Amino acid sequence: MFLKKNIYILFLAFFSLHLYSQKDSTEVKNVKVEGKLFVQEGIYKPLAPAKAAFYSAIFPGLGQIYNKKYWKAPIVWASLAVPIYYYQTNNSDYKRYRTAFKLREAGLRDEFILDDGSTLVSDETLERAQEQLRENRDLSLLSGVIIYILQIVEASVNAHLLQFNTDDNLSLKPTFIMDPMQFDAPKVGLTFKYKF
Repeated sequence: MFLKKNIYILFLAFFSLHLYSQKDSTEVKNVKVEGKLFVQEGIYKPLAPAKAAFYSAIFPGLGQIYNKKYWKAPIVWASLAVPIYYYQTNNSDYKRYRTAFKLREAGLRDEFILDDGSTLVSDETLERAQEQLRENRDLSLLSGVIIYILQIVEASVNAHLLQFNTDDNLSLKPTFIMDPMQFDAPKVGLTFKYKF
């Protein structure tokens, strides 16, 4: 058993030396035009992630447009519009209940007191509503800030990953290997597929 494992490890080590996953995209190529030597840049742009993050910080979704992922910009705008809407709604309701509470404490009439003097909302309900609406407003603000930061990070990471040469020639996927001796217990293994 020990000998089998060592042979297997040596076999994997020997054949793994010949696997290449991608071409180097950072090579600088020389181009000669009419006796002059010009240096042509490769695909790699070191400032692309910083530009995408900067554009997303200035205007949300602009970094995704810079990365030519146009379909992501409306998703960013919608995901930022939701917390903004809930922030404004909760803030206006909070101010409404806060004003009613202050008027009631001063002995004045508020919007929740009817013409006959009966109250629709008690003092305790006004206090609880203020607390709940303030908490909801703050959570909306926090979620908006988190989404704003995440879209900046997403634009930067996407710009960085776009610079890599991702090729379908090398693939790795799990497969089930059937053992002819034991049909009831399939073995799980990995297959490497490389196309030329």
